[in-house]
Amino acid sequence: MSILDINKIRQDFPILDEKINGKNLVYFDNAATTQKPLVVLDALANYYGHYNANIHRGIHFLAEKATSAFEESRTAIQQFLNAKYKEEIILTYGTTDGINLVAQTYGRKFLKEGDEIIISTLEHHSNIVPWQMLCEEKGCILRVIPIDDNGDLILEEYEKMLSEKTKFVSVVHVSNALGTINPIKIIIEKAHEVGAKVLIDGAQAASHITIDVQTLDADFYVFSAHKIFGPTGMGALYGKKDLLNAMPPYRGGGEMIKEVTFEKTTYNELPYKFEAGTPNIADVVAVKFAIDYINGLGKANIAAYEDELLVYATQQLSEIEGLRIVGQAKEKVSVISFVLDGIHPQDVGVILDQQGIAVRTGHHCTQPLMSRLKIPGTSRASFAVYNTIEEIDKLVAGIHKVKKMVL
Repeated sequence: MSILDINKIRQDFPILDEKINGKNLVYFDNAATTQKPLVVLDALANYYGHYNANIHRGIHFLAEKATSAFEESRTAIQQFLNAKYKEEIILTYGTTDGINLVAQTYGRKFLKEGDEIIISTLEHHSNIVPWQMLCEEKGCILRVIPIDDNGDLILEEYEKMLSEKTKFVSVVHVSNALGTINPIKIIIEKAHEVGAKVLIDGAQAASHITIDVQTLDADFYVFSAHKIFGPTGMGALYGKKDLLNAMPPYRGGGEMIKEVTFEKTTYNELPYKFEAGTPNIADVVAVKFAIDYINGLGKANIAAYEDELLVYATQQLSEIEGLRIVGQAKEKVSVISFVLDGIHPQDVGVILDQQGIAVRTGHHCTQPLMSRLKIPGTSRASFAVYNTIEEIDKLVAGIHKVKKMVL
């Protein structure tokens, strides 16, 4: 039994009081984006209402206050990931931006024709396309770790792929489509044995799993704020200091420079070398409040409660005739993808929405994974700490209604 007061937590999220088609909102689309607590909403309003100013370049009161709040968020992210140095945290526009930054800087500088990059079958398109683009440009070879029918990576096949040709490995920590938790510490260790660098896509892991980049020995780790109860359009890239120093700038403009003449430009120190232009200041400021909110609840407490939801939902959904859960990995976060015999996932989503229940349908930006599973897509219910057992019961009842209406 959870030690968290879920009813009290729900009061922190005003959107949960919304009515959808006259029904109380049941929000089960947390893998796409989480809802925002009042402390985050208030932080956004407070910034714009009381100290809106551009950062780093001003000496007036508002600029200094905004700069301080902005850098406090960088420190909060450093602690959230247990990075060794504050300057190892590059503020980005999200996970996708972070992956592209690494591909277009480290990849362009250090990878060459014939080098091999390894990803996995479980990847989101954001961790496939940047590497495909790099391979096309540099003549690198993209290799893919297969999965078994449960949605677990086949580590034996991964180990067979590794060689002196392997220069980079980029894998997801948690599958957004299936909820699979990958054994990334082993993946990193094996990659390092052949001298390869590793990036971990932590978009789905950040809200569920305690992350320690030093213990993992990750070379790069990326995540998005909007998956951890924070704002959209903001995320972070962690990179080991020596690697970031060796990488060229990603974008040119203000802030990332030290001195500019028409003849030559010299670049700023870390982390600012990678942060060109006026950043997404308000959303960066607000992410600290999201992290503080998570820390206040305790990540272990959140994970334990979400696991209760996952176990209960798995049991209840498994009893529905004609429903098949897709992805039965040994280690999972609170995500359930499913298909219903004879019913298209989109029809499931539409009819559930009529009942106020929000789920995600389709391929979840994992088309290669869906091809491997030989399905066009799934319906996906993903749970957060503000969800309840009663809401899962509504989902079950809703699915029975779907079957009655369609079959």
